[in-house]
Amino acid sequence: MQQVIYLDNSATTQVFPQAAEKMKKILLQTYGNPSSLHKMGYEAEKELKEARHILGNILKVNPATIHFCSGGTEANNWAIKQAARRHKKKGRHLITTSVEHVSALSSFKELEEEGFHVTYLTVDERGSISLDELRSALKQDTILVSIMHVNNETGTIFPIEEIGKILKDANVIFHVDGVQSFGKLGVYPEKWGVDLLSFSAHKIHGPKGTGALHINKKVQIPPLLVGGGQEGGKRAGTENVPGIAALGEAARIVADLEIKHTKYAKDTQTLYLKKILLEYLSRIPGVHFNGASEKHNTPIINLWFEGVDKAEVLLHMFEEYGLYVSTGSACHSRHQEPSHVLQALGARDEALYGAIRLSIGYLNKEHEMKQAAEIIEKSVKEYRQLWC
Repeated sequence: MQQVIYLDNSATTQVFPQAAEKMKKILLQTYGNPSSLHKMGYEAEKELKEARHILGNILKVNPATIHFCSGGTEANNWAIKQAARRHKKKGRHLITTSVEHVSALSSFKELEEEGFHVTYLTVDERGSISLDELRSALKQDTILVSIMHVNNETGTIFPIEEIGKILKDANVIFHVDGVQSFGKLGVYPEKWGVDLLSFSAHKIHGPKGTGALHINKKVQIPPLLVGGGQEGGKRAGTENVPGIAALGEAARIVADLEIKHTKYAKDTQTLYLKKILLEYLSRIPGVHFNGASEKHNTPIINLWFEGVDKAEVLLHMFEEYGLYVSTGSACHSRHQEPSHVLQALGARDEALYGAIRLSIGYLNKEHEMKQAAEIIEKSVKEYRQLWC
């Protein structure tokens, strides 16, 4: 049987066995509705409280500020749309970046159709924003700033703590898409002045269809979904107890893994593997890295090769050897348009159409890094012989 090397963890991850077992137990045993008053309902509610407690401890926030939903896309829609709509009497100006996740950008486009005005901060060739441009963009009627923590395509880290300091006295709501950073980097919303934080289970070896939005107690935003009093009246609908409990379990495991690993090494587990992989990749002739992702402490690598302008062909060549990667964001991978992120970086055509993204997870092994690099080098050589 062919060995599988999975390096598409920014798209989704394999569920930890412990998290899957947690889901199975709840599906078959603790399957009560957490809103029910009987013992089965109480047991289900305990699972929600435990998950909230785990997540609150990791984020260093009151567990009551964690509100569960279906994932990062819903959390982004909820935070952006409802914060803007709730506070539109104060102003209609919003600020974000040109490289946000499509769920955030689509939310802002919808708000523009409702009469809001949006400033899209530009990025440089490294994918970074200018804090001076942010300061200049702030107006008296600015009510919301929404900036991702880690870009899902390039791995660029945005200076959230510094942005929080800038916004401290601006009287605006600060939302952060933390989907690609939660469970991989330290994320501290209250310390950084973040009012709303989105995150998701399936990026940290939890199940798909589960996520959460941290809402600071000082911030008032209405529900996106109505029809029930669940989640403290913030999000209607019976909670996905198996998924939520598994999110909590996955977050606990990730936190424990990082604590154990960093006792013996300077880097986190995934960054240690990334450095090994980068060392091998850097030896491939004609390789280039987009957005300087090789310099960021995130488990994402975005790269392209001279003479390769059809990433999808390359991806399927990798697949023949058992290597799974992405051509960019999974949300865009089935569309033919170039990545809006790479376009914003001013990438050349080969980078736009030939870029691939590698992303490392907690279940990857050290020996896979060398094997992956060998597969990539061999496939690139074959591609150049066939197409150049």
